[in-house]
Amino acid sequence: MYKILGSDKKEYGPVTADQIRQWIGERRLDAQTQAQAEGTTEWKPLGSFPEFFTALATPSLTTSSQVPATLAPLASSASALPRTNPMAIAGLIMGILTVTICCCYGLPFNLLGIIFSSMALSQINKQPEMEKGKGMAIAGLALSIAGTIVLILLQAVFGSAFNFDEIMRQIKR
Repeated sequence: MYKILGSDKKEYGPVTADQIRQWIGERRLDAQTQAQAEGTTEWKPLGSFPEFFTALATPSLTTSSQVPATLAPLASSASALPRTNPMAIAGLIMGILTVTICCCYGLPFNLLGIIFSSMALSQINKQPEMEKGKGMAIAGLALSIAGTIVLILLQAVFGSAFNFDEIMRQIKR
């Protein structure tokens, strides 16, 4: 059994010699990768272990030549996937609510839509590799602003004390 020091400076293992040979074949480890045999405290390059000479000398036929040779053995790919920003989703929902019910009660939704969408855009711009949803945030912002403009125009046309019933009476005349 062995411990491996990955290129991310994290320890992996204990792992078997067969697992190390597999990682060498996948070009995740190379002769310079630091390893520690069970029962020892010294870190040594894999190239100094006789049991891995053959694996290190044999090029793998299953891997591409474009794969870097010093990847961390157990790097988690799930943590590197971008996630949809929750503020972008909330901003889009608030924007849709602003446009659909702005005549009655749009005020809280348009303000929340502008705030959530703006926060989402800020977060996405700070970490574009970890956050996605910029289109949703922009759509939420646009809908919230459009709903706000419609709300302001309705207040200007029908007065500051308008409500949905008043608008419907005006339209029916």
